[in-house]
Amino acid sequence: MHYEKHIAHRDLKLENILLDKNYNLKIADFGFAIEYTKGVNLKKDGLGTETYIAPEKYIKDSYNPEKTDVFALGIILFSMLYAIPPLCKKAVSSDPLYKLFITNN
Repeated sequence: MHYEKHIAHRDLKLENILLDKNYNLKIADFGFAIEYTKGVNLKKDGLGTETYIAPEKYIKDSYNPEKTDVFALGIILFSMLYAIPPLCKKAVSSDPLYKLFITNN
C-alpha cells in the first residue's frame, strides 16, 4: 500500500490482486481509494466488499484506513492459506472468528 503517501485502497480482495508476466503482484480497482490524514479516523461509510471489510466498517463506525486495509490483507492471506475465507458472508457476532477478531482472545 502507499501509506507513506497516505492513500488507502479500501476494497482489497483476492479479485483485486493480479500477477504480471513475471509474477509480480499488482493491485487493481482503486475505485474506493482515498487520500487521508494520518492519525485521523475516517467517517462512517461501510465501503468495501462484505467478506473483506473490518468489523468497524461493517457496523459503519469511524475507522482507521490503514488498519482496515491490513484487516483485508489478513482475510486474503487466510483465504490463500486455507482455500476458504474465514468469514463466510460478513463479520457478524454469531461467527466464531468474529469474537476472535474483536476481542483478540
